[in-house]
Amino acid sequence: MKVLVFTPDLCDGCRICEETCSQTWFKEVNAAKAAIHISELEDQPGRFVANVCNQCGECIDICPTMAIKRDKRGIVRIDKKLCVGCLSCVGFCPILAMRVHADYTVPVKCVACGQCAKKCPTGALSVQDLADAEWTETEKRMKVVA
Repeated sequence: MKVLVFTPDLCDGCRICEETCSQTWFKEVNAAKAAIHISELEDQPGRFVANVCNQCGECIDICPTMAIKRDKRGIVRIDKKLCVGCLSCVGFCPILAMRVHADYTVPVKCVACGQCAKKCPTGALSVQDLADAEWTETEKRMKVVA
């Protein structure tokens, strides 16, 4: 399964990943349209966390139109043709990684395309292909930092 992995110790909060994501998918620099969000911990200045889809797939069964499916690489994807914009998946996401933007009826989520990882100047982001056994430990770590 392909996942975007965030290493908090390497993040300097530049938010280039947010800019890259919105530019890649929406052709504009707009952090509100990015599928990844970086924020600074209030009680730990200079320490950042990422909120991004971890491809857990819990949203798949909640979709009333079956617009959400896992592809052959393990990525959870939303079929824009089938999505009716009910936003059930957004409210159901256990880590709140499904994004909504007023310009679109279809939610925005990470598909582990890797563009943000390529542009990350500190190497805090990477796309990794994890076996199911590895995923359990990574998912736990990502949920802590998400």
